[in-house]
Amino acid sequence: MKLLFVASEAFPLVKTGGLGDVAYSLPCALQAEGVDVRLLLPAYRDLLRKLASVRILGWLEVQGANRVHSVRILQAEHPDYPFPLWLVDCQALFDRPGNPYLQANGYDWADNAERFTVFARVAAELARDALGLGWTPEVVHAHDWQTGLVPAFLEMLPQRPQRVFTIHNLAYGGHFSQADFTALQLPSHWWSAEGVEFYGGFSMLKAGIVYSDAVTTVSPTYAKEICTPAFGYGLDGLLQSRAYKLHGILNGIDMDVWNPATDPALAGWYFTKQAEPGKSVNKRELLKRFGVSNPGSHLQYPLLGMVSRLVEQKGVDLVINAIPGLLADTEARFVLIGAGHGYFEQRLHELAAEYPERVFVFIGYDEQLAHLLEAGADMFLMPSRFEPCGLNQMYSLRYGTPPIVFHTGGLADTVTDASPQNVQSGKANGFVFHEPSSRDFSRTVRRALDCFAQPAVWDALQATGMQQDFGWSNSAAQYLDIYRSHG
Repeated sequence: MKLLFVASEAFPLVKTGGLGDVAYSLPCALQAEGVDVRLLLPAYRDLLRKLASVRILGWLEVQGANRVHSVRILQAEHPDYPFPLWLVDCQALFDRPGNPYLQANGYDWADNAERFTVFARVAAELARDALGLGWTPEVVHAHDWQTGLVPAFLEMLPQRPQRVFTIHNLAYGGHFSQADFTALQLPSHWWSAEGVEFYGGFSMLKAGIVYSDAVTTVSPTYAKEICTPAFGYGLDGLLQSRAYKLHGILNGIDMDVWNPATDPALAGWYFTKQAEPGKSVNKRELLKRFGVSNPGSHLQYPLLGMVSRLVEQKGVDLVINAIPGLLADTEARFVLIGAGHGYFEQRLHELAAEYPERVFVFIGYDEQLAHLLEAGADMFLMPSRFEPCGLNQMYSLRYGTPPIVFHTGGLADTVTDASPQNVQSGKANGFVFHEPSSRDFSRTVRRALDCFAQPAVWDALQATGMQQDFGWSNSAAQYLDIYRSHG
């Protein structure tokens, strides 16, 4: 099977979030299953600098916003990828520094509509082998709003490949104006409620939903949630009407990168069957990194960790509001890593200053420190108000660090609450609360601390989480089923 995998970012070349991880791991897992893959990416300036060997496949003339672009198609090899990378090199659109979607001031690039329309047009041209390369995909798999027009352009081909579109986060819809639609010379028949029109403008994400043969999203629960007004961002009615082609497939994690038995970021390695003494070694090192002078004296106390963007979606306010009460009547310590909203950063600084022996804060992001926290913390806090899939809870389970999560999206699909019945049956691997309030969150933390005080129960929880397989092979098999069943 030949697969053209179309994404706007892919680790380690360019990454702003979970999409970048998926666009790396999933096609690699599919290649391992015998699929012949090409990954198509925009040729951003920073991405090109990371490639050693690049050759030109050809040139395409592509319609932009009231102008035509000469676009160079490049092929590159990269040691992390077992298949060729194809790059859309249009300097007027992609040769600029920094974030692929945002200017340095945090606002969207003003020409994003043109940038990703040109990218989508190129994907459709390559899918019909416009360069005469002798390689025509049977499946084109596009991801998020930046590629939403790909299935729509493929609709116009006399012999079109199977079209799969994956929604990673419905909150980002790729919304643009009617003036953009006109300037881009998009087909007039797309402008309807049954096409791309959306409240007087148009949505690239909507195009992906309407024109694809199958729509997937990144967890089974999120697939149900986005069909409701609370999570649907105005697209819930459309998604309900397309429920026949909507599938929820849980993302995987890289089991080699996130492996407590080999992770180079850790102070001590440990294994599925025996978390100790490895976890204690990492706990000591983690506390030391945060300036604790005698970390050994803290080892007996529960350490609760969090790595997160500091925004309301992630439930950071629930944690901040709960910490003083938890410090007053438990022995818990907290270590928190993240950056985001200035108010939340300030509140965390204040808590760390007020409780210097019990609250440890790092504002920013440090990949090695994040790995050490997953290994050194006793519990992981992830109270997101919504979470399409989530990866940190899976990292935590892999590292024997039971997560405390809100019941939503992929968190609901991966974390089984430590209720007495679930503990008894051996299914429990963490703690789940159902009301997005500091009160319910605090109550669940206290429940977790009670379990932590029972070594036999805690060991069983850790073992259950560490034995689960969150690798990509399960997800890849489900995607292969969709590729075949919608053909």
